[in-house]
This record gives sequence, structure tokens and C-alpha cells, in this order.
Amino acid sequence: MDGRQRNSIKPGIRVNIVLKADQRTGKLTEGTVKDILTNSPNHPHGIKVRLQDGQVGRVQEILGE
Repeated sequence: MDGRQRNSIKPGIRVNIVLKADQRTGKLTEGTVKDILTNSPNHPHGIKVRLQDGQVGRVQEILGE
């Protein structure tokens, strides 16, 4: 699943995000969603989330529970 639809992302699920600093390289960071920061129902670059460890980025892949 990709991370462009807000309704497919819930707090507590595992995701791969791309951090702002890694947007050029596309390096992914894995983590668990704490907060959903994007208000719109979808976003072409991925829904912005905050992970449990505080990192913020856009969801590229949804890994599951």
C-alpha cells in the first residue's frame, strides 16, 4: 500500500517514511506512526506523519500493524 491516502494511515501502524533531509536520495526510515500531520484526505507526495521517536516525514509505504 502507498501512503497517499489519509484514510489508510492510522496511529500505531508501521510505515516507511522519507524525511525532509532524505528527499533527494529517497532514503526510507521505518517507524510506527504517532500522529498524522496532513489534514487533507490525500497528498501526491505522501501523508505527513510524526513517528513514535519524533521524526517527521511523508509516508511512502505502509507495512502493517
